[in-house]
Formats: sequence, C-alpha cells, structure tokens
Amino acid sequence: MAEDETLILDNTAIERSLTRIAHEILEKNKGVGELAIIGIHRGGSHLAKRLKAKIEQIENKEIPLGFLDISLYRDDVGEIGTQAILQGTDILFDVNQKTIVLVDDVLFTGRTIRCALDQIIDFGRPRQIQLAVLIDRGHRELPIKPDYVGKNIPTSLQEEVKVLLKEEGADLDSVIKFQKEVSK
Repeated sequence: MAEDETLILDNTAIERSLTRIAHEILEKNKGVGELAIIGIHRGGSHLAKRLKAKIEQIENKEIPLGFLDISLYRDDVGEIGTQAILQGTDILFDVNQKTIVLVDDVLFTGRTIRCALDQIIDFGRPRQIQLAVLIDRGHRELPIKPDYVGKNIPTSLQEEVKVLLKEEGADLDSVIKFQKEVSK
C-alpha cells in the first residue's frame, strides 16, 4: 500500500460486513421469499455473488442472481469516452413482483444507482428494490439512500475510495482511501 493510502477495511472486515448485510437482508425480508440479487458490474457483481452464497448458506435455499452493465444508461457517456466497454447484462429471471437487492461496491453521487434502477425497470416491475453497498462515502447528488451498508466513510471530494477484490486480481480484499491526483 502506498504511503498516501489509508486502509479502511481489510479482508476480514469485508467478510464480516457481507455476513452482517446478508443477515440484515434476511431479517428485513423475513427470509428469501421472492428475493433476487442483482449486482452492478464490476465490483458490485462480485459482492452480489458473495452475498448470494452467504444467504443461501444461511437459508439453505437458492435465490436468483443477475448482473447489470449500466454503460448505456449513464448520463455521462460523452464525458468518459466515446466507446463504452460493455460487460453484458445477465438477468435470466422474471423481475416482476420480486424483491430485488441491488448490490454495488461504493455509493457516491447516486448516479450509478439511478442508471441501474432505470435498467431494472426496463425488465419489469419488481415489488421492491433495496440497495446494498459495501461503502457509502456520501456526497449524494440524487435522493438515493442504501438499505444495507457495510461501512460509512466520510470523504472529501478530493479523495477516492477503491474496493480491491480478489476476483479483480488483488492479492487480498481491501478498501482503501487516497487523495485524487490533481491534473496540471
């Protein structure tokens, strides 16, 4: 870890957070019922897989899992480049009347979640959509609030939060905070 980085969560803390979130989801929904999980590519999809496994282990019942690629729903496509890198949306179950738990790694402005909500609604009409995030760093631009949070991290706008996961090539899972590089 570089000297300008601060470790927020280590591997053990991430696993504890996901276990707690899994239990909170089951408590709030009184079991799995019509529950389904959808992860937002990239980090959210890996965390969604882990939450699904934890919930299924606790309840001994399978639940549907899907993934969203919100690239084409973003309102800043022109700002991030001319070509979106598509990772594919994979929702192979009927979302109608399901309670969807939408999963992402970091909640910041809320714009990613708005895109995901738009896309889910294009698939049908869920009974409810709940939001689970590993990190909530504040600075919302839209009225979006998570139902389940691993950790709230107060940040400045000059800071970045990065979730490093084994599935993405990290040696160990971790969450770090660091100062943004200033463009010259």
